[in-house]
Amino acid sequence: MALTLPETVLHGGDLDAARQQFPKAPEPWIDLSTGINPQAYLLPKLSPDTWSRLPQKSDEWALREIAAGHYGAAEPAMIVPAPGAQSLIQIIPRLRGQSRVAILGPTYGEHAAAWACEGHETIEIEDFSEANSSNIIVVVNPDNPTGRMVTPDTLCSVAGTLALRDGLLVVDEAFADVMPDGTSIVSQLPPATIVLRSFGKAYGLAGVRLGFAVANKDMACLLGDRLGPWAVSGPALAIGKAALADKAWLRLSCKRLEKDSQRLDAMLADAGCTIAGGTPLFRLVAHPNAQGIAGTLGEHGIYVRRFPQQPTWLRLGLPGPEQAWQRLEQALRAASAE
Repeated sequence: MALTLPETVLHGGDLDAARQQFPKAPEPWIDLSTGINPQAYLLPKLSPDTWSRLPQKSDEWALREIAAGHYGAAEPAMIVPAPGAQSLIQIIPRLRGQSRVAILGPTYGEHAAAWACEGHETIEIEDFSEANSSNIIVVVNPDNPTGRMVTPDTLCSVAGTLALRDGLLVVDEAFADVMPDGTSIVSQLPPATIVLRSFGKAYGLAGVRLGFAVANKDMACLLGDRLGPWAVSGPALAIGKAALADKAWLRLSCKRLEKDSQRLDAMLADAGCTIAGGTPLFRLVAHPNAQGIAGTLGEHGIYVRRFPQQPTWLRLGLPGPEQAWQRLEQALRAASAE
């Protein structure tokens, strides 16, 4: 079916809007509206010249080498660092002539918005069989907000079909860092495929604004040219190198996230919510009074993600400090009592 896009895609993280809607809510706000790791990677000590000089090509190449190893790419030339995966989402539609774009949904709304903004026809599909004559297919894997997974074998098959008609498969793996091994398609990257990876979500450093594209060398070069020189700041390059090389930190963080997501599941179930999907970084729940629950949480200074087109859905990220968990539990009890 053709997508009907809102004028502005709604996002989590908009605490300005939350404070305006709930002016009497207690501070500090607990922002559960994003899927960002609440316990961030500890920032490395940066040299003063990281801030004072332009980023060097050698700095970027060093990050590309580490990122290639981290994500499983065959070589660093396939890695394109960018100031956040969102910038790549907006650039990729400019690389193709007007096309019919099928987006596996429901999913992150910026993909449809970016393709439509460049004049492409966009449709939402629930299964690849519905793509029909589309020569571009976009998949968020694991999906945001449902957590739906598509196997690498299936994606490789889809990419192979698209390659025969000069098509393109875009796979957004923004949440793949916290998923089990074998989730990503990068290590077996098929032709006619671009994979997007987010840095800030798993590492809890969304403000760094760092993301990556993984593609064949020609496409990677084209994307790099479109981004232009010095696209990623020197501090972001240095932070990315340190974090992506620290495999022990990510391994321990994933164990904690899994444990915390199970704790959140139990808390939400006690509040009468049905777990409808998610990843270790967020949970999607369904409840007939989802809007009322979100309102009560807002009054308690807790911001969660609503979905205007799915009013019975809410998405909640993980609280960080124990105090935040206790505040969430109290707010959910208040919502259940209403």
